[in-house]
Amino acid sequence: MIGTTNGCMWLLVLLGYLTLWAPVASAQKTAWEKYQRAGVHAYKQGLYAEAEHQLTTALEEAERLGLPDQHLIVPLTTLALVYSAQNQPEKAEPLYQRLLMLRETALGPDHLEVAACLDNLAEVYEAQGQYTRAEPFYQRALSIREKALKPTHPGIASSLDNLAGLYEAQGQYSQAEPLYQRALMLREQALKPDHPSIATSLDNLAELYRAQGRYTDAEALHQRALSIREHAFGPQHLHVATSLNNLALVYADQGQYAQADPLFQRAAAMAEEVLGPDHPEMATMLNNLAEAYRSREQYGKAEPLHQRALNIREQVLGPEHPDVAASRYNLAGLYAAQGQYGKAESLYVHALAVREKTLGPDHADTAAGLNSLAEIYRAQGQYDKAEPLYLRAVATWKKTLGPHHADLATCLNNLAELYRAQGHYTKAEPLALQALAVRERLFGPDHADVTTSLHTLALLYVAQAQYDQAEPLYVRAMATGEQTLGPDHADMAVLLDNYAALLRQTQRDTRAFTIQARAKAIRTRYAEQSSPQ
Repeated sequence: MIGTTNGCMWLLVLLGYLTLWAPVASAQKTAWEKYQRAGVHAYKQGLYAEAEHQLTTALEEAERLGLPDQHLIVPLTTLALVYSAQNQPEKAEPLYQRLLMLRETALGPDHLEVAACLDNLAEVYEAQGQYTRAEPFYQRALSIREKALKPTHPGIASSLDNLAGLYEAQGQYSQAEPLYQRALMLREQALKPDHPSIATSLDNLAELYRAQGRYTDAEALHQRALSIREHAFGPQHLHVATSLNNLALVYADQGQYAQADPLFQRAAAMAEEVLGPDHPEMATMLNNLAEAYRSREQYGKAEPLHQRALNIREQVLGPEHPDVAASRYNLAGLYAAQGQYGKAESLYVHALAVREKTLGPDHADTAAGLNSLAEIYRAQGQYDKAEPLYLRAVATWKKTLGPHHADLATCLNNLAELYRAQGHYTKAEPLALQALAVRERLFGPDHADVTTSLHTLALLYVAQAQYDQAEPLYVRAMATGEQTLGPDHADMAVLLDNYAALLRQTQRDTRAFTIQARAKAIRTRYAEQSSPQ
């Protein structure tokens, strides 16, 4: 997390000043320093309960002694980081607010340490999905750095990354892209061409392009980032593993599993060697590899990886951490894909309860949980249970992310499918059209999600025997799908089968037979690629 990293760097600087502060000659002061140093050490070791105890005691002792405000900076900063690391933003926020006030009073409103405080406070709000509260803090931090630093200073690039990441989280890709591009330009001007910070900028921009389905652009940037990191760190380094993982995701998104799998496997093996088998980063690597197996129905390979990822996160983070909830969702999705709805529902319900408790009912991740649980009920025909969950998810996403986010479009499309299944066509059509409009606005006309929306609308019109409206949607969906997914992607087979059904219903059996034969050939190739080696 960018804000936490800024806090850690600032903490290291402050620790360097500990011995320079004006001495307070007393045994009590020595005890205060002892608590502070013990707390900082425990934080660095990941011993958060011990760190919290020591730092809280240090603060109480410093305030009892009436020490100057500068003596509070290190324990306040470290304690806030402890809470952030444990996903307790509600505890971190008042500490960061107090730090901001202390720094502004002591240093003035335009000091670089004030910018660091603003970043950390913004991250607290961002972690809670309070994007409108976070934005002015990131903007002010950027303004401070632009005034205080040279125009090409890398610190400005870091602020640009923070603000761009906030826009990206809200699906505001057109606002994020120029900020990421400017950050990359600044780093390329200020640093050597193979500097690791340039790889960070390349990664940020590549992941934005991947979210938009711009896979060719994303692949080129990730390849360049990987090359820089291998040159800078050697072939066996965690940053190299991150680049391998990111590049694999680009291939997996396109169904190019033969290229993705060895990269996922190499990244996971590297992370395990560097970090050990029980590090939370291992859980992320295992999850991505498991999802690649799930996507091509290799469920036996995917399940133990998801289980291991869940176990790692539970052991390290505790049972009520949002990352543990994410692992439960992933495992639930695996069971849902196999029709094991009882297992899936139990995991979804548990994970949703954790998210509502830790993130609140109005968080985007909570909305994602509602949508997933609704999908389980829709798949089982339990429409009365699914509909209120979809409606609540839609309302939450609109409130937190606005009306033009990709996740909202997905939920609108799912709700349209629910109404189509119930024969409520007049309810379904405006939702499907809205989802299509959002996706075209975000991604342009040639994106896999646009293909999904076109397919949904075509099915809706076929259900009403409006074949003349459905057919051009099928034709466009097939062209878009071939361009974005490739002609042999598994999703193309479903699309082709449904188009063949329309052709049969309009007495074009010969054409239907040709289309269905193509779908069958795709499934055969897919089965051969997916079979265990």
